[in-house]
Amino acid sequence: MATEEIRVRGNVQGVGFRPTVYRLAKACGLRGDVCNDGEGVLIRVAGDETELTEFVTRLQSECPPLAKITELVRTPYPGELNFDDFVISGSVSGVAKTQISPDAATCPQCQQEISDPFSRFYRYPFTNCTHCGPRLSIIRAIPYDRCNTSMSAFVMCPNCESEYHDVENRRFHAQPVACHVCGPQAWLERADGKPVTASMFSMLDEVDAVCTLLQKGEIVAIKGIGGIHLACDATQEAAVQKLRQRKQRYDKPFALMARDIAIIEEYCFVNDKERELLNSPAAPIVLLQRKGLGIGDWGLGTRKADEKKSHTPCPMPHAPCPIAPSIAPGQNTLGFMLPYTPLHHLILRRMNRPIVLTSGNLSDEPQCIDNDEAREKLCHIADYFLLHNREIVNRLDDSVVRVVDDKLQTIRRARGYAPTPLKLPPGFENVPPILAMGSELKNTFCLLREGEAILSQHLGDLENAAALNAYQDTLNLYLNLFEHQPQAIAVDLHPEYLSTKLGKELATANNLPIYSIQHHHAHIAACMAENGIPLDTNPVLGIACDGLGYGADGKLWGGEFLLADYRQFQRIATFKPVAMIGGEQAIYQPWRNTYAHLLAANLWEDCQQQYIDLEILKFLNQQPIKLLNQLVEKGINAPLASSVGRLFDAVAAAIGICTAECSYEGQAAIALEAIADIHTLNNPKETANYPFNISFSDSIYCIESSPMWRCLLNDIKQETPQSIIAAKFHQSLANVIVEMVNRLRQKYTFNQVILTGGVFQNTILLNLVKIQLKNLQINILTHSLIPTNDGGLSLGQALITAALKKF
Repeated sequence: MATEEIRVRGNVQGVGFRPTVYRLAKACGLRGDVCNDGEGVLIRVAGDETELTEFVTRLQSECPPLAKITELVRTPYPGELNFDDFVISGSVSGVAKTQISPDAATCPQCQQEISDPFSRFYRYPFTNCTHCGPRLSIIRAIPYDRCNTSMSAFVMCPNCESEYHDVENRRFHAQPVACHVCGPQAWLERADGKPVTASMFSMLDEVDAVCTLLQKGEIVAIKGIGGIHLACDATQEAAVQKLRQRKQRYDKPFALMARDIAIIEEYCFVNDKERELLNSPAAPIVLLQRKGLGIGDWGLGTRKADEKKSHTPCPMPHAPCPIAPSIAPGQNTLGFMLPYTPLHHLILRRMNRPIVLTSGNLSDEPQCIDNDEAREKLCHIADYFLLHNREIVNRLDDSVVRVVDDKLQTIRRARGYAPTPLKLPPGFENVPPILAMGSELKNTFCLLREGEAILSQHLGDLENAAALNAYQDTLNLYLNLFEHQPQAIAVDLHPEYLSTKLGKELATANNLPIYSIQHHHAHIAACMAENGIPLDTNPVLGIACDGLGYGADGKLWGGEFLLADYRQFQRIATFKPVAMIGGEQAIYQPWRNTYAHLLAANLWEDCQQQYIDLEILKFLNQQPIKLLNQLVEKGINAPLASSVGRLFDAVAAAIGICTAECSYEGQAAIALEAIADIHTLNNPKETANYPFNISFSDSIYCIESSPMWRCLLNDIKQETPQSIIAAKFHQSLANVIVEMVNRLRQKYTFNQVILTGGVFQNTILLNLVKIQLKNLQINILTHSLIPTNDGGLSLGQALITAALKKF
């Protein structure tokens, strides 16, 4: 007879792991117990060696759907176990070392129950079990027990309590378990405060009434699992425009939700990998290629609702209604997700077309999570509110992903994925606790501990007090949840980032060392970590292209070739810096970048002679040229930046895309990608590319775009279609990046190339560069689970700090 203690770590709490242990232990004829504690799950068990081996093998092969074992350690148990059978013991508190599960989409069994009139969960919007439902969004402390969640406010009825304690039931110890009798309730309100009358309802209930309201063109604020969303019928242009004007989100694409994949396939192409993602427990927004979209259909949005044509619902229920034109202006993809809560399933039961489901907030503010906050802030946006009384503890945006070359590419990591930890590469097993504060835009923070990185959910742009307060609240929650006491704090090198300032304040207050990490080095380190590159490794060549980041020389970088490992980097090539005239204004007024590039190429005088009739020249000549020149000459609010993102803006504006202004960063670049002609891209030898120049001075190589501009202006003058110019630019940029890599490998030693930074969210550029590098037999590393944009920056900051810190 053998007696063992089995320690299981990973995502093993709140996912039905203990019932699985119980079932398998009974099947193998073992005795002992299993419990949750701060480290995960602890099993004490006695039985024959053969039975114990069979038990451990089956435990790993028959894991519950949401569980993930990262470590299983077997040790002899000192002493005797006084158990006649196998039992499930109560949770034990301790130092929090276990994982917290992400929220999971409604499982098929729960979906069936809410649709079954004979089930006690029929049409109950908060039905869940150990295979699905809220986790991170409701948790206050570890271990994950009901008393440590916002479900502690709801006392279980006898039926729910019976299922909760029934080890054979899939709701055994499902902490959010509830029903119509004892659980949270949803209700409908009017935004104007007037009473909701019975005549407004369908035959069923207030949740079903929301479907009718959406079909009538109303905007409804819906409190979901991780926040409050704003919804409207995605096929009614008038409703979509009303939402845009009220929310002050004039151009940024809206996310869509559809009842099932069949509806999604009426509007988009869906491959097997995309289908798998849509149906996964994470249920993210998946960017999909639109069907039936011709060049010229990509309207670029408007700030005037009356300039858009009204659109009424399709009268034929069996025919797909066209998506409203202003859903995703300037893009050839749509972001779709499937219902991921019972509430969504019930709302969409009768909805044969997609709905908009966008974050419930004014543009640039955090998503509302509280009922009173929503009534106050959304009363002038929504016509109705569908609220409930289960508190959202942790705000969670919807995750956004896409498939590139049959591989997941994460754009926004939030609900469904966070806070699943990332196992650190070899060499980081004994890393001390570190806190990394992240960037200013697309912010996340990162906790490093005991060989793993816990990356927070997407927290958005820290550009105002509300966003910073939400960031601090989430940070405090994570520090308490994981009982994290950092020994060092990492921040971005940029001194004016709010995350940097807060990190320095925390370091001072707690007498902790502060590490300022260069922006693009952090991008590269994040990609290295995701790809398992060990601590002690030969340098890689990291190509980091984005909008901008603070450079080691105090200047703005954004198109960098760094020879890097985790500890250090050498800047060996870059793009020629060009002035950002007006500073931040250049991000939102692309014409400023066009003018700056023409000045840098010494083409402005020639433009007045040769290209004066071009629309872009007419536009630029209406601007205060003399003042702009003075700003550049005197270096006043016109910092030099080696930004590839601003180069995209400059080209887009030159050919008439978002010339005057953008309502969000990257809008012009995204639209430029969307219109690129596929035939030209697939047949590059048929069309002459734009020339770039590579120079070498001051010990660094430099890519200059100056030669490109005259050729591009000639194309515009010859009325070459925008789509072909866009394709030529993408191909030419990819060519010069690869040419630079070829030159660098003749002088420097590296075996791997990393492609990172927000610009590489552009799938055309990413694929063009990857194809050519593969042809050169170069090993390429890219992002998948971690965003290539600034959402992954905190991971890189944390890893570099760990490498620099003696441990």
